[in-house]
Amino acid sequence: MASQTVVVVPSIYNQVLRNFPSGFKLAFAYGSGVFQQVGHKDKNKNMLDFIFAVEDPLLWHKTNIELNPKHYSFLRLFGYRRIASIQERYGAGIYFNTLVQCEGRLVKYGVISSDRLLTDLLDWDTLYVSGRLHKPVLMIEKPAPELDAALLTNLRSAVHAAMLILPETFSEEQLYMTITNLSYSGDFRMSIGEDQNKIKNIVKPNMENFRRLYETILEKEDHFHWNKTKGLFEQPLSPSSLSHHLNLLPKILLKNLVLDRNRDGRFRDTEEVVRSLAHDMFCGEAVVKSMSQIVKSSSWSQSLKGLLTAGLSKSIRYGGAKLKKMLKSKLSSSSS
Repeated sequence: MASQTVVVVPSIYNQVLRNFPSGFKLAFAYGSGVFQQVGHKDKNKNMLDFIFAVEDPLLWHKTNIELNPKHYSFLRLFGYRRIASIQERYGAGIYFNTLVQCEGRLVKYGVISSDRLLTDLLDWDTLYVSGRLHKPVLMIEKPAPELDAALLTNLRSAVHAAMLILPETFSEEQLYMTITNLSYSGDFRMSIGEDQNKIKNIVKPNMENFRRLYETILEKEDHFHWNKTKGLFEQPLSPSSLSHHLNLLPKILLKNLVLDRNRDGRFRDTEEVVRSLAHDMFCGEAVVKSMSQIVKSSSWSQSLKGLLTAGLSKSIRYGGAKLKKMLKSKLSSSSS
């Protein structure tokens, strides 16, 4: 199975998890504190990023505020019910506490309901957490069965979307960079607060991890040829192959494609739009545009929510660190 399987987890991650309420439906760590990235000499000095999927956010926050009240901003003064409501009703359905000291490390963790995560994995309604799961992550708690199946569907969807964007021939590295970029396309933070080489920096040091994640899916797909020895792909950009990939895209992405195609006032159904796009040389551009609409909406709303959930002081510290990375990246690019 090609989903993010449980591996031997270094003790620090389990130690961190012991500081939180139990009952995770899924728990994973991700980012530059877990996986080596270009420009980060020692990943052990970076903040550890976690996402926890829980069945009942209301109960989880109630217990966590009792255990870790200092993790929360001023919002804790309004009670756990308000915290859970903010999590569910605004942004991408996830609540982050950031710049938390835990087990001698700086930690950021997000909490999302298992139902909301399931929807994002299957439908791509925000691409906020599902997009993070397009990349290698470190699974700490084994996913619940329904989430495990959805994780695999999410990876397959990423492959189909990437194939619609890529040319007839491309490298394995290009594939993983395209997949990684899916959830960054349309994210305003990529232009004002992120390392401009972020995609390349994620993929290059982690080629083996990406291959391990996608290998089974790629080997079973009939609509392209993978030369594993050379790390090269060939795909026919025929209407039948494009239709195959289009029909297997998640619901929200397909919905956006239909809405965009009908901007001229006509009312084409999904089948007609897929047939039209399969004969359109600009099909890939349409997919990127529709993907960007999903990411743009969720990144803005989640970032605005983050100002409240982190509080002013932490928001300034966190944003300042991001801007520093961006400036460093620009200086590095201009000097090379």
